[in-house]
Parts: sequence; C-alpha cells; structure tokens
Amino acid sequence: MMINVEVINKKKLTESEEEVLQRFMEFQKAMIEKDLDMLNEILDDDYTLTHMSGKTQTKQEYIDEIMDGTLNYYKSTIDNPQIRIIEEDKAIFNADVTLDAKVYGMKGTWTLHSQQTMEKINGRWYISRWDN
Repeated sequence: MMINVEVINKKKLTESEEEVLQRFMEFQKAMIEKDLDMLNEILDDDYTLTHMSGKTQTKQEYIDEIMDGTLNYYKSTIDNPQIRIIEEDKAIFNADVTLDAKVYGMKGTWTLHSQQTMEKINGRWYISRWDN
C-alpha cells in the first residue's frame, strides 16, 4: 500500500485491471510527492486534464503547476474503481477520487468523479486523458 494513496471498495480485478489500478496509484503518489520524473513517465505526451471548472490543461501545464506549488496534493482516496479493458491496449478507469489538496490557494477535500483514459505501450500503461 502506498503512503497517502488508498483504495476502498475494491472488487476482485483481473491481472490487466490490477496493472491499470497500480499505475493510477503510482500517478497519484507522483502528484503528492511532486515526482517530476514519474509524472513525465506516466503521463502520455498528448495528455490532457479537464478540471472540475472545465479548464483543460496540457501535460506540461499540469506538471508545471504541480512543481511550482500552484497544485498541492496531500492524500488520494480511490473509491470503487471500475476498469474496462478495450482490445488489450486501452483502458477506461472510472472512480470517485477524493483528494486532500491545496489548489489555486484553496485548501480542501474534493471528490472528483474521474474518468481516465489509459493506453498500453510496450507493455506499460500510460495516462492519456483525465476528465472530471
């Protein structure tokens, strides 16, 4: 179990679904720890994040705001992950992700009804899109 990243209501997953969940957990840990190398490694170069506000960011914009302290994540709770594998190299990851964070100067806890699109390239999963 990763520090500050928790999964609740986890049902039995297939091996591929477990790989997707583990990769998402690594991503959450990288956000919390401001791990630049891991963020760059996990996020596809064409990654986009759509915030609750509707604002969309590129991979570099998102990473820059994590690294400069605009986005600060402290804890992530992943509730009831639902993972659908499509043709072995694409996955749709849905979960309620509760983040303890300080974003744009506001500290709080937010639950995001998240959908991640992930793609498997050379045997590894990469996150290509995050919609809230």
